[in-house]
Amino acid sequence: MRKAILPFLLAAVCLAQPKLSVLIVDGVNNHDWQTATRELQSILGATGRFQVDVSTSPPRDAPPEAWQKWRPRFDAYRAVLLNWNGGHLEDGLRWPAEVDAALLRYVRSGGGLIVFHAANNAFLKWPEYNEMIGLGWRNKDFGPGLIIGPDEKIVTVPVGTGRNPGHGPRHDFQMTVLNPDHPITRGMPRHWLQPSEQLTHGQHGPAAGLTILTYAWSKDINENEPMDWVRSYGRGRVYTTMLGHTWANEDNPNFRCREFQVLIARGVEWAATGKVTIPAR
Repeated sequence: MRKAILPFLLAAVCLAQPKLSVLIVDGVNNHDWQTATRELQSILGATGRFQVDVSTSPPRDAPPEAWQKWRPRFDAYRAVLLNWNGGHLEDGLRWPAEVDAALLRYVRSGGGLIVFHAANNAFLKWPEYNEMIGLGWRNKDFGPGLIIGPDEKIVTVPVGTGRNPGHGPRHDFQMTVLNPDHPITRGMPRHWLQPSEQLTHGQHGPAAGLTILTYAWSKDINENEPMDWVRSYGRGRVYTTMLGHTWANEDNPNFRCREFQVLIARGVEWAATGKVTIPAR
């Protein structure tokens, strides 16, 4: 592991290209979303490749009129990064119907979507969102799961079997690149140590059309769990990462891991364009 905010970024390479507009959506989360947004702005800004804006939703207890005024312009951006989690239960907070429809239309029309860490917990009752994320914090009866076998073959865990979602305390663990040929992971180290991170297991969903990019060994359930994956949705691209844990009053050295920074930056660029120009090392 190497630390520092992206000296990797051959600014001359990135600055020679037009900046890609990215919108971070935050405002509600069980995690420390303020810190995560600042860290993400720093990582993406250091590349010289992105122009990053933030749309902060009303808080969970905001009156209806506040939500009616919140209308992020997804279609003004090449990629939208969700750092937003209204809860994984049936009573989880939902966006106004017009905002749901706008995001769905945006991705289907070719926009890029990044589902960041706990954002894949959100919107249990939104079928299209479940299709976009593929796997989420959903109980085993919701749908199948995926694990990576000892031979690095992807194994489908049938609906109703396996583990419900969970995680142990944050800890250091080894990340492994499963797909070295995808634009996001091409040229990245085969392994790296991800520091002080949360390793979620037992995710379920439609689990269809996914390309698994990375995995990590969960010592809690003794299985290899997917950590990063992508899929196409309509004409758009969706990149999900389970990395990026933040919690109130805790240090977050995971955000200072160079490989994590590279992975996030390249994932955002791929979601926005379908290609990657940011160096892997």
